[in-house]
Amino acid sequence: MLKDYTKIPASLNSDVVLRIIPGHFATNHSHITNYMEIGAMKTRAREAHGVASLLAMHYSLSVPVDTIVCADGMEVVGAYLADELTKAGVANYNQHKTIYVTAPELTSTGQHIFRDNMQLAVRDKHVLLLFGSLSTGRTLASLAECVRYYGATIGGACAIFSAVQDVDGIPVISAFRESDIPNYNSYPLHDCPLCKSGVPIDAIVNSFGYSQL
Repeated sequence: MLKDYTKIPASLNSDVVLRIIPGHFATNHSHITNYMEIGAMKTRAREAHGVASLLAMHYSLSVPVDTIVCADGMEVVGAYLADELTKAGVANYNQHKTIYVTAPELTSTGQHIFRDNMQLAVRDKHVLLLFGSLSTGRTLASLAECVRYYGATIGGACAIFSAVQDVDGIPVISAFRESDIPNYNSYPLHDCPLCKSGVPIDAIVNSFGYSQL
């Protein structure tokens, strides 16, 4: 097991707590100096609802949302976010007058797709993209390319944690930012000063968790 967490509460909701561990961690696209444990916020009803409430307050009634497309296993948060946006009166234009919550399938080559029976949730819809964490924005760019293929209009993206504020013109809202994490840094895979200094990697990490080395 990794060492004990440091807990960082969200500034607008102390019930929403980000658990972080300093170290040397490898993601798919970068090396980072802090691992963010977000599993509890994705699976515990109260914390998932708290995250959804924080994210929902950033969206105005002028941004229509037909569908929330969830990456990183964020469907629980997505369902609460749909409920919060509905209660706030956010418009949707699909024939069922509700907000779809869905997730893409990830192929063996790393490509996002929607099967024929699920395309109705994204085709020509106003879409909000939801992530667990974003360190470089490459995952966001890949998912955005996918939903645009089906004719969707992207109204924005949101995440529990994000080190980026804009990706290809898509604004990113997050409950926690880079500035909330003490000494947070993200380095390119092939230009990591920790690797050059001989600091071993503690774990391979992503939004689903970690695999300790």
